[in-house]
Amino acid sequence: MERKDVDLSRVMILTVNPRPDYTKIAVYRLEKIIFLKMIRHPADELARFKGVLEQEEYRSREILHALEENEINFEDIIMVLGRGGLIHPVKSGLYEVNERMKKDLKNFNELVEDVVNLGGLIADNLAQRFPNAKAYIADPVVVDEFDEIARVSGHPLFERKSIFHALNQKYVARMYARSIGRKYEELNLIVVNLGGGITVGMHHHGKVEDATYGYDGDGPFSAIGSGSLPVGDVIRTAYSGKYSMEEMLEMVRGKGGMVAYLGTQSGYEAEKLAEAGDHQALFIFEAMAYQVAKEVGAMCMTITEDVDAILVTGPMANSKYLMKFLMERLPKVADVHIYPGDDELEGLAYYAYLYLKGEIDIKEYRP
Repeated sequence: MERKDVDLSRVMILTVNPRPDYTKIAVYRLEKIIFLKMIRHPADELARFKGVLEQEEYRSREILHALEENEINFEDIIMVLGRGGLIHPVKSGLYEVNERMKKDLKNFNELVEDVVNLGGLIADNLAQRFPNAKAYIADPVVVDEFDEIARVSGHPLFERKSIFHALNQKYVARMYARSIGRKYEELNLIVVNLGGGITVGMHHHGKVEDATYGYDGDGPFSAIGSGSLPVGDVIRTAYSGKYSMEEMLEMVRGKGGMVAYLGTQSGYEAEKLAEAGDHQALFIFEAMAYQVAKEVGAMCMTITEDVDAILVTGPMANSKYLMKFLMERLPKVADVHIYPGDDELEGLAYYAYLYLKGEIDIKEYRP
C-alpha cells in the first residue's frame, strides 16, 4: 500500500554517491529522474583536507549550491540517500542513518579512510538542512548474506568477509529479473562489477552467498587493486625491510592492478594506449578479463544448481577491449548480459521508491 502521509506526486528523493574526485547526485520523483549532476572536486581543493572524512562539509555545500542553482525546492525533498560505507555487517535493505551509524562511518576502520563512508555522512548533513527530509543508506558495501561455508578461508585466524558492490550488483540483478518477467529471488545469477575495484558475486535465490573481497585483496585485479596475490611472496616482501605497512597496503589497494602495470587507473586512458598499439596495455586488459572469467567459473561451483545468467556492470564494462576478451570466455558458462556504467544512484532511488510505495520497511542499524 502506498504511504498516505505523503503526496507522491510532489515529493522528491535526493541520492548521493561520493567518489574520490567528484560527487554524483540525482533528484527523483519516485522512479523518474529530474536532475543529475557530477560535481567535480579539483585536486587543489581536496588537498586542503587532511583526510577524506574532513571533506563532508565541503562536499555538502557544493551539493547545496548545485541544487539551488537548478531551483530544486528543498521543502519537497523528503529522503536523502547516500551510498553506504564500511560499517558493521548488515542484511540487505534500507537503513535510516542514526547516531551509531555516523559514529561507525567516522571511526570503523582506523587504517583505511574510504570515500564511500562519506555517503551516509553527507546524506545526514543535507537532511538536517531540508525541513522535511531524513537520511538513509541502502545496501552498503558490507551487506552480508554469506553461506557459512563461504567464510572459511583456510586458517582459523582469517575469515573471509562480505565486502562487495552490493548496491549496484543487487540493483542490476533486480532489473534483469524484471526484464525477463521473473523474481530476483527465483534466479541464480553471477554478477560482475567492473569499477576501480572488481567484485564477483554469486546471487543464489536473492541472496549473495559468496563474493570476492575486492576491497582488500581477493579475486581479480582491477584498476587500482591487486586482487589475489601469492601470499608467501607478499609476506616475504612485507618483512624485507623495504616497505612500510602503509606501502604494502597501497600495493593491495590504491597502487596495485592496472595502475601498477600501466601507470594509469583510468580505463579510458588505458583504452587509448591499447588503441595506439601499446602491447602491454592490450595484454593487461586480456589478463584482467582472464582473471574475471576464472573467478566467474569458480563462483559457478558454489551452488549445486544451474546459473541462469551472468550480468556484467560497472564503468569498466564500457571498455571495448576488456569486454572483447571477457566475451570470448564468459558465454561458455551462461548467457551474458551487459549493463555498462554506474547504477548506484538508480539503486538508491529504487529503494526509496519501494519504501514510498509501501513495499518495504526501513531497517534499524543495530550492530
